[in-house]
Amino acid sequence: TCSLLRSPKGFPELKNDTFLRAARGEQTEHTPVWCMRQAGRYLPEFRETRAAQDFFATCRSPKLCCELTLQPLRRFPLDAAIIFSDILVVPQALGMEVVMVPGKGPTFTEPLKEVEDLLKLRQKVDVTAELGYVFQAITLTRHSLEGKVPLIGFSGAPWTLMSYMIEGGGSTTMAKAKSWLYCHPEASHRLLRLLANVIIDYLVGQVAAGAQALQLFESHAGHLGPELFQEFALPYIRDIAQGVKSKLKEEALPLVPMIIFAKDAHYALRDLARAGYEVVGLDWTIQPQEARAQIGKHVTLQGNLDPCALYAPKEKIGELVKKMLESFGTQHYIANLGHGLYPDMNPEHVGAFVEAVHAHSRHINKH
Repeated sequence: TCSLLRSPKGFPELKNDTFLRAARGEQTEHTPVWCMRQAGRYLPEFRETRAAQDFFATCRSPKLCCELTLQPLRRFPLDAAIIFSDILVVPQALGMEVVMVPGKGPTFTEPLKEVEDLLKLRQKVDVTAELGYVFQAITLTRHSLEGKVPLIGFSGAPWTLMSYMIEGGGSTTMAKAKSWLYCHPEASHRLLRLLANVIIDYLVGQVAAGAQALQLFESHAGHLGPELFQEFALPYIRDIAQGVKSKLKEEALPLVPMIIFAKDAHYALRDLARAGYEVVGLDWTIQPQEARAQIGKHVTLQGNLDPCALYAPKEKIGELVKKMLESFGTQHYIANLGHGLYPDMNPEHVGAFVEAVHAHSRHINKH
């Protein structure tokens, strides 16, 4: 039920705030759970909805984004929804062309090759003009959720977006993008600053549109070592948290919890814990106890079941979830996967994961 008729504000009252309470470090009866890429190709209804559509045309349709965001919530008792969109809408807003190539993924028709190419980018971006379709999708979805669960908005982080813009798509080494960091550090900082400024406005716009939490995806953190991360990723991750929070205050908007997910950045957990985010997301390659020791008790952790664990039989998924909950503890914690769901996963196994989190966390909290 995604009709565009209702007025933007006057949102329905929230019925399940478990995710938001856990994000803010408050006590919860059960551990909340959601999945990265929960609106995705593993659902047959998703494939049907998306069948005839160009991927980015889907992203630009508030009605379709709303429908795709709601699909997993009709199947599973998830504790949060995340708006259906893509991190590459930000480079598009800067004037770059991105197409989705079947079997290859997102591809930039003209990636950044020379430092001079930065001049082709829009230096001032009006996010409402360029990304208003995401804001409309958020407002529509927030109404259509009818207060069932909170709605998460998101953006890619500057380094991750920069790496796509230079590589022109996915890459196993990120060699072209990393060569900029070594050969053109000043130009790299110019690009990262431009991205950070747009991301701050974009995230604030998402809250104004109705997002109740925000996640920043630094998906390519693993390609950087500690030195490059310190210089080219962390300062912008920090600035985004600070910039978003001060603008939300200025505009009298709700101060929503923010999540930083930097994949494969074990080397930076202590810094990420102090970067201004309420929640630090973890991938599956780190021990929960180790992460908790580095991050401390004041920041909520999110993660981190290996997505491939969902290929296991349902009983096994239950055992793995129980072990994960015992390792993290059920409080100051949001259960999730260590990365997104894969297209060939069985929806029933996703359901088993969600239900196991609720059942085992309730049991542990009682005893």
